[in-house]
Amino acid sequence: MHQPEPFVPRVLHLTQPVDGGVARVVTDLARAQLAAGLRVTVACPDSALTGTLRALGADVRRWEATRSPGPALPGEVRRLARLVREVRPALVHAHSAKAGLAGRLAVRGRIPTVFQPHAWSFEAVGGTMAALARNWERFGARWADRVVCVSEAERATGERAGIGGRWSVVPNGVDTERFRPGPAGPERAALLPGLDPAAPLVVCVGRLCRQKGQDVLLRAWPDVVRRVPGARLVLVGDGPDGAALRAQSPESVVFAGGVEDAAPWYRAADLVVLPSRWEGMALAPLEALACGRAVVMSEVDGARESLPADLAPHCLVPADDPAALAGAVGALLADPALRASLGGRGRRHLLSAHDVRRTAEAVLDLYRDLLGRVPAARVVPSERRESLHP
Repeated sequence: MHQPEPFVPRVLHLTQPVDGGVARVVTDLARAQLAAGLRVTVACPDSALTGTLRALGADVRRWEATRSPGPALPGEVRRLARLVREVRPALVHAHSAKAGLAGRLAVRGRIPTVFQPHAWSFEAVGGTMAALARNWERFGARWADRVVCVSEAERATGERAGIGGRWSVVPNGVDTERFRPGPAGPERAALLPGLDPAAPLVVCVGRLCRQKGQDVLLRAWPDVVRRVPGARLVLVGDGPDGAALRAQSPESVVFAGGVEDAAPWYRAADLVVLPSRWEGMALAPLEALACGRAVVMSEVDGARESLPADLAPHCLVPADDPAALAGAVGALLADPALRASLGGRGRRHLLSAHDVRRTAEAVLDLYRDLLGRVPAARVVPSERRESLHP
């Protein structure tokens, strides 16, 4: 008797931006969903991300789009609508504000749609633009079968803004095999060969932009150096604020530029800092914790949920507060035993709460709920997982 072919849904991920945390989330989900037997297509601008995704086995379609809304939006929506008709996905998963805007306008609820903001667009702007962004999110929620937030705090921010979403909270996760502890010395010698091995080293990983708050860290840095002479700061990443940040930086600050793999930088650090102005749940602190490093971060959405409760007094500071940031960074640089304790406890928490495999399975559960049937996840052997890392 003829057996019907098994149902293998195709998921279409839409993303703009194509770098930073959003790109890492899309890459991790694509890897896990391909391993689970789904067919995965990703629509995004041509970039390094496209090569990484193709190497995993994903079908990648070019969708050129600017990072912010503007006059090009109608054309971007039309191209995306044509692409959706060609791909014929069972489900669309739109990542970030721009893809969420264009994707929902293109699909308009005709296909099960998941929207994942990765931090709300209205937090990035002020005045009239913020009001317009809030109004759109309130309206656009009708075209999302599920709004996925990466923290309870991000969900609460959406609710306070009047967004009537059908919510799911799926905390961010990281690859705990790729991001793992190791001695600082060898990494530091390879990355910063001219640095005094005894110099206290602070590392900040993130796109050089207003959101990530590197300017706040640079304002705090002179106070840190006064408290801990010889301290050095490395900013890892590229972005639109790079030139302005370099212009205000003293000699004790190094700009490493963009890197494909930040794990060696976390392991080289004595302390990892991320002074963001807004987030959903930042990946960099989770990656640092996975590497066994203590972190200091501003208390924005997702920050408190990233940590065990007993770490918060040492690791969280108010956003946009250079004095508080300098105090926390200086205190931890001056206390190696406390840093080691915080890093160890953070690693244990990360393993239990923020492993990327847990995140990927939660997203598959969400797809099962929307589609009714999705293949069960398969564990990817660790040696194969290592070979797939971008």
